[in-house]
Amino acid sequence: MACSCSSVFSPNLSTIFSSKATKLSPSYQPTNLFFFNAIQPNSIKREFPIAPSVAAPFPYQQSPINVDYLEEEFSGHGVTFEDVGGTCVATMTLENGSTATLMLPRGLITSYKAPMWHGGSVELLHTVVSEGEDGGAVVQGGVSMEFSCLSDGGVLWSPCDWSLWDVRGNPQESIQVELISRDTEDMIEIKNIVNLQESCLSSELVVSNLKSSPLQLTGCVISHLTVSTPEATYAVGLEGSDFFNRSPLSSDFLIIPPDIPQENMFSISQLWSQLRFLSGTGTASERKGDELEGRLVESEEEMEGEESDNYKQLTEQMSRIYTSAPTYLTVIDRGRRNSIIAGRSGFDEVYMFSPGSSHEFYSKYSYICIGPSAMLKPIILKPGEVWRGGQHLQNPNL
Repeated sequence: MACSCSSVFSPNLSTIFSSKATKLSPSYQPTNLFFFNAIQPNSIKREFPIAPSVAAPFPYQQSPINVDYLEEEFSGHGVTFEDVGGTCVATMTLENGSTATLMLPRGLITSYKAPMWHGGSVELLHTVVSEGEDGGAVVQGGVSMEFSCLSDGGVLWSPCDWSLWDVRGNPQESIQVELISRDTEDMIEIKNIVNLQESCLSSELVVSNLKSSPLQLTGCVISHLTVSTPEATYAVGLEGSDFFNRSPLSSDFLIIPPDIPQENMFSISQLWSQLRFLSGTGTASERKGDELEGRLVESEEEMEGEESDNYKQLTEQMSRIYTSAPTYLTVIDRGRRNSIIAGRSGFDEVYMFSPGSSHEFYSKYSYICIGPSAMLKPIILKPGEVWRGGQHLQNPNL
């Protein structure tokens, strides 16, 4: 499989992409031990329609998005739209040089270029484009939303495809691109508001439960931050934070090194089986033969701990959820001589993944993942309730 990294992409894509803490209660107990990624198409009522054929897996597929209409409808806000192989690419540009690029209908943010103190701009996200089995382009990395909603009766739904709902703001101050996704019954609505400011890129989730029963929201925001090498990268501010070690999330967008076996990752089918097992609704064979349960019941010493290093070097391969991390964490890359501040709102957990430093510098695996999480303890929405949460990537290098 041919693969290119960061700003080196296939010809028809090269013009578009570049590649004090408050502790929670000591009794914090995870209620869901599994990572997942649901692959399921959804229907959207709001224009601008996305073809229902656009579903996982992710290789580019044709989508009837009228790019010319979007350009005319949302002109003057600092956003441009371009059709690339049937995928709509929206680029947000501020006058100070900050830019962000996202793809529709998948809602993947592929680029965040931020101005630096020296006058130039630097790509802060890590995105790769490789060739799929069918010869098409497969995009991974960037910032993705990995969430699933579990409603009464065990019905599981995930927002995989997004429609453009609105564009606001101006290129002088800030630009907001609002995406929306609904389940097939129009009873669960999730909005993703991407906000580009002069020194920050944020993604705000607004989840509305229109059902007459409670809703469980589980998952995380995954941001691939590009680095010279994890060995030269440090996470500052984690000292004293409780954590749980977990295997990596199974996701279309997560870049996983080849030395991590696929069977050590967790998919939606395994989560579904485990949720049924825990609720007692699974079949006898499911409850008796749950191999996933067996793999994950490790000793408490191996699974849990407290971070002892306030200046944590990310050299070793790790996949970890912090349950009492500070609201804002600083990630420093001594190789590229820059830093980024990752913040969260509405979430109690932080997910962090490092592929380790056994790979080449400035290569496909020169990144670390970080993002707000609700994977151990789902967020519960009462009937009619609206929940808000988000991630903030701040550029302190101006």
